[in-house]
Amino acid sequence: MNKKTLIIIPLLIAVSVAAGIVIGNLLRQNSQPIFSPIGHSKPNKLSTILKLVESGYVDSVNTNDIIEKTIPEILGNLDPHTAYIPARNMQEVQEEMRGNFSGIGVQFSIQEDTVRVIEVISGGPSSKVGILPGDRIVTVDDSLIAGVDVKNVTVLNLLRGEKNTKVNVGIIRKGYNEELEFEITRDDIPLISVDVSYMINEETGFIKVTRFAETTYREFMQGMQKLKQSGAKKLIVDLRQNPGGSLSSVLQIVDEFLEKGEPILYTEGLNQPRKTYNASGRNTWKDVKVYVLIDEFSASASEIFAGAIQDNDRGLVIGRRSFGKGLVQEQIPLMDGSALRLTVARFYTPSGRSIQKSYENGNEEYFHDLYSRFSHMEQLSADSIQFNDSLKYQTKSGRTVYGGGGIMPDIFVPADTSGNSAYFDKIYRKGLIYTFAYTYADNNRETLSRFKKAEEIDAYLNKQNVLDEFVNYAYEKGIQRDAKGLKQSQEIIKTQLKAYIARNIMGEEGFYPLIRQIDNTLERAIEISKENLLVENLVTDSIR
Repeated sequence: MNKKTLIIIPLLIAVSVAAGIVIGNLLRQNSQPIFSPIGHSKPNKLSTILKLVESGYVDSVNTNDIIEKTIPEILGNLDPHTAYIPARNMQEVQEEMRGNFSGIGVQFSIQEDTVRVIEVISGGPSSKVGILPGDRIVTVDDSLIAGVDVKNVTVLNLLRGEKNTKVNVGIIRKGYNEELEFEITRDDIPLISVDVSYMINEETGFIKVTRFAETTYREFMQGMQKLKQSGAKKLIVDLRQNPGGSLSSVLQIVDEFLEKGEPILYTEGLNQPRKTYNASGRNTWKDVKVYVLIDEFSASASEIFAGAIQDNDRGLVIGRRSFGKGLVQEQIPLMDGSALRLTVARFYTPSGRSIQKSYENGNEEYFHDLYSRFSHMEQLSADSIQFNDSLKYQTKSGRTVYGGGGIMPDIFVPADTSGNSAYFDKIYRKGLIYTFAYTYADNNRETLSRFKKAEEIDAYLNKQNVLDEFVNYAYEKGIQRDAKGLKQSQEIIKTQLKAYIARNIMGEEGFYPLIRQIDNTLERAIEISKENLLVENLVTDSIR
């Protein structure tokens, strides 16, 4: 198993729990309320027990605390995505779905107990006062955050705050002997959901969507306009590791690719009547050939997008089987500022597929499903995935597709494990590629900042001894030299080094064009696009 998955899986699961919130809210707007006012029901056993404890227990008790601890236990007997959100977590949840928060507008990392500015958001509060990439943040108001084993959450809490409030930040900058002080007025900072859009070649554009928030449709359309102006006739939409999110955004985006009346999805539940969403006919990108990338971390709204494109035979889905989250949550606010996120329906792709994977053996097994997939080597072979005939469905043109646990791609691409080695595993676990790339970019920022394209940085770094420098750096950090392991992993190490160095200089437009050199799924999609392979070229069953 690629060790990166050990980090990504818990994060994906946590985010995927939140992914159905806007789907439920939109569903609620289009259906009758299913919840009657609380307060007139007969006392139940739980409320009776609480009253007995409160009035008769030997010691004083905090019943509110008992309730807070009990609610998750009760909901744990339902599906995996019904959840209780404590009041203290509501702001973060709302920011995630809204697509912005209030802060100072920097991306930072903590290395060697130092908060280092990676990127300054253009036009944001920090940009306006002169904060630069490479700056070290040492103080925030009266709090020292350098050399004190500061945690990421602590820095976030200090830098974020109400819009229009002020925060004083102390900066150490290379070339200056004294600490620089800046007063920054916090403002709304967008949470970017479209990482990058750029031309891979003269006719193929690439767009990376990391999640679906309220701002994603606007970001996507801006990216598409950029690609169209550059001559894009083909489009690769990368939804890998995208946990989903806003239904309204994904509906709007899919609508730009389908003819009027073509189905996008429908939702239905015991207490929710069927609601069908069809394309309105905008179909702005009708002449663009579409290739969608998914993997085992693509969930919810990502699966809606891939399913709609696949079932309508609008484009090809490439990669590995998606996560399998097809439940819709409605968020119900409670009186103390907390909320109940209740599963109220399932969503179905145009062919009628429910892509929700089974949770009949309990939520714990459900959340370990991805680990099971990796242990069965699913990421390496499509033949390891077996579907029951009862899960067969037909696309618009009559191709066979399957439901019951994620979207199976039209073209399966196995995970590339050829560059894995014990040496790479050790440097990856310590995050040394990332920290070295930051230090190298910082030490060579003046030279590297002269380049305007990722390819220029790539060409420059190819003439340097970056790999040798890194091996020495890793040795100084306690990783013994390993000639055999380095030989096996040198391509992936060198490419990641260059990509992360470029990211520290140019952001995502520096990173993605370079990391594609070791991205076998993207390279396969590019090959397919060059072959002009489309849905009509496929046989009845999916190509594997």
